[in-house]
Amino acid sequence: MKRSVSAALWFFISCLIVSIAPAVARTVSIDHGGTYWGENVTVDRDQVIDGDLTVVGGDALIEGTVQGDVNDYGGHIEMLPGAAITGEHNEFGGPYFGALAPWATAAGASTIMAENRRILRSLAYGAIILLIFLIFPARVRIALDRLERHPGLSAGVGTIALLAVIPIAVLLLVSIIGIPLIPLEIAAVFAGVFIGQAALGMLVGRRLFELVHPQTTPSPLAALLLGLIVIGAAQVVPFVGWFVTMLVVLVGLGAGILAFIRESGLGSARAPISGPPMKPA
Repeated sequence: MKRSVSAALWFFISCLIVSIAPAVARTVSIDHGGTYWGENVTVDRDQVIDGDLTVVGGDALIEGTVQGDVNDYGGHIEMLPGAAITGEHNEFGGPYFGALAPWATAAGASTIMAENRRILRSLAYGAIILLIFLIFPARVRIALDRLERHPGLSAGVGTIALLAVIPIAVLLLVSIIGIPLIPLEIAAVFAGVFIGQAALGMLVGRRLFELVHPQTTPSPLAALLLGLIVIGAAQVVPFVGWFVTMLVVLVGLGAGILAFIRESGLGSARAPISGPPMKPA
């Protein structure tokens, strides 16, 4: 089990590093082809590059000429007017920033490249949730309990919290002395969303395990991975995917917030949903 957890963790971390690298990479101008890691590469105007150019974890800005292929893994290839690539140019994946700001994703990519970016964003997002579960397993379990006992309350609290984010940020900004608290507010919202979505993934995965194998009790990690796969698949379904995404965010955020509130402060709770106890990870 420990070996499988480590393999899954390193796989998700690798995908996360490749997907977020363009946001933090430095920009360099080049005069020859080759492979460049973790850098945003620029081919200046009137510059001629002999040979193939490969960029891993960065963007490629082409203003001059590349006499060969241009391949970009985890970034975007941008060609300005007057640029030329004599060979093929291919993009594999894209920046994770597009998961949080889809409007900032580069336009004009082919359908296959767009699907690659979508898959990579899903893997990166799943990696964050997996890391949150591995770092804060007790808090995720509390959020899972809150989600089972108070599903309606979780959705309500998540809705109110999401609506209150901007007004609270404005108040902190106006107060001047509260400006340093704005990053903490943003971090708290993301922490609540990730913790709550980890709990929601565990709940969905466990219910599916119980339907397929009623006599089998899944481990928390197995339930979480299955739940993330199912939720991710539902989010890409046309027409209903946006509703699933919004529901997951609201319920997850509410459950994450309730995980930091004592059960006694939530009033009388109904009995938890029946089900066998979960095995330790």
